[in-house]
Amino acid sequence: MANLSSRKEQLAAFDRLLTIMDELREQCPWDKKQTTESLRHLTIEETFELSDAILEGNPEEIKKELGDLLLHLVFYAKIGSEEGNFDMATLTNALCEKLIRRHPHIYGDTEAKDEETVKQNWEKIKLQEKGNKSVLGGVPKSLPALIKAMRIQEKARGVGFDWEEKHQVWEKVEEEMQEFKQEFNAAENQEIDREKASAEFGDLLFSLINYARFIDINPEEALERTNLKFIKRFQYLENAARAQGKSLGEMTLNEMDVYWNEAKKL
Repeated sequence: MANLSSRKEQLAAFDRLLTIMDELREQCPWDKKQTTESLRHLTIEETFELSDAILEGNPEEIKKELGDLLLHLVFYAKIGSEEGNFDMATLTNALCEKLIRRHPHIYGDTEAKDEETVKQNWEKIKLQEKGNKSVLGGVPKSLPALIKAMRIQEKARGVGFDWEEKHQVWEKVEEEMQEFKQEFNAAENQEIDREKASAEFGDLLFSLINYARFIDINPEEALERTNLKFIKRFQYLENAARAQGKSLGEMTLNEMDVYWNEAKKL
């Protein structure tokens, strides 16, 4: 367990970071050139690196990646202050005010005895604040499709539009599976309507994501863990083939299956 800092030490460390950011912006050729636009893709990359560290369960890497992401936030605040739009104090105070507004069960007289009520209150207040005509108006357009599906479903649930029982959601999954099978039956060797099959497959994925959410499984995280598991097993297969003096292209599927099953046992 690391030695944790006092509030005074944390504030001093943050003040030091702001001072360093000022110095870099004034003196470093690279830092002086950066804009919100030039930093954007780097921030996205840092966010995914943090995600990787979290999935790996590596506290040291999480700390490192959080630091990189914090640097970006401070950088954006510095640029905002130079342009006269905002600074670290104004954006932090705005965040504090938002948190107070959206937690009326803590800072007001609203009652919320469970997590679901808190989520519903949050979405309702957010809708009022943003003036969106649609509950789904706050879902970023550039989100990856799987994560976007999760957020769409969560926001719809926030205003009460959701199934009541998980068996109803699973019945929907089975219904979508049958509809997809009708459009793309692997047992039949006939040409399919790919546009319709694609639409049905999208419906099937959406319903599976919905079921995962309903039983408290994060489908994005579950899929990424499966990706990592496949990579690990496939690389074992590659190394085993190399140890035999072969490439995968020279092996039969049955030979590869032997090493694959070994990898599954590890």
